[in-house]
Amino acid sequence: MLRFSLTQIRSQLRHYHQRRCSRRQLLTLDDRLLKDIGITRTQALKEGCKPFWQRSSCKRGPYENC
Repeated sequence: MLRFSLTQIRSQLRHYHQRRCSRRQLLTLDDRLLKDIGITRTQALKEGCKPFWQRSSCKRGPYENC
């Protein structure tokens, strides 16, 4: 049986909210800004349209948080 504490649930909800906000912001960037961060419009649309509960498929650097 799985057990979750309120702290774990709160933390997971915070991650979901952060993903949702980040993905919505990604969809608003113009092509110049997307080029600055190193992704194409197609990649931005693919990532931006994912549901908030799905993790990102992009590779992260060793110093970036998941």
